Amino acid sequence: MLKEFKAFIAKGNVMDMAVGIIVGAAFTAIVKSMVDDLINPIIGIFTGGLDFTNRYFVISGEVAPGTSLEAAREAGASIFAYGSFIMAVINFLIIAFVVFMLVRYVNKVKSMAEKPEEIVPEVPAGPSELDVLLEIRDSLKK
Repeated sequence: MLKEFKAFIAKGNVMDMAVGIIVGAAFTAIVKSMVDDLINPIIGIFTGGLDFTNRYFVISGEVAPGTSLEAAREAGASIFAYGSFIMAVINFLIIAFVVFMLVRYVNKVKSMAEKPEEIVPEVPAGPSELDVLLEIRDSLKK
């Protein structure tokens, strides 16, 4: 059973998947920073400083108005954090778009590599010297 497990782990697909998961986790951190540090402030400009991350409804419990989401959670209140959900959706859309563009580019490069070299049709070189001389001879006989 241990040998089977080693063979399974050594297969290329498992290693590719592991690398993909590691790169994906690092990529997620980059996208989260991009959304938090770049996109949220831009959205805030257009929405009058609205910050989605601290938007929530209190379902049950006592929370003072203006309390941050983190402080409301620490107070033990039951929270419906729709702002966090909106940010998760924005993160997902950005990640999905970037992955789509990456896959599109890789497929384009792959199809170009697999495409056979264009076959240039052979253009007839024209009549040979002998053909021209025979044609002249035939014309003179007429």
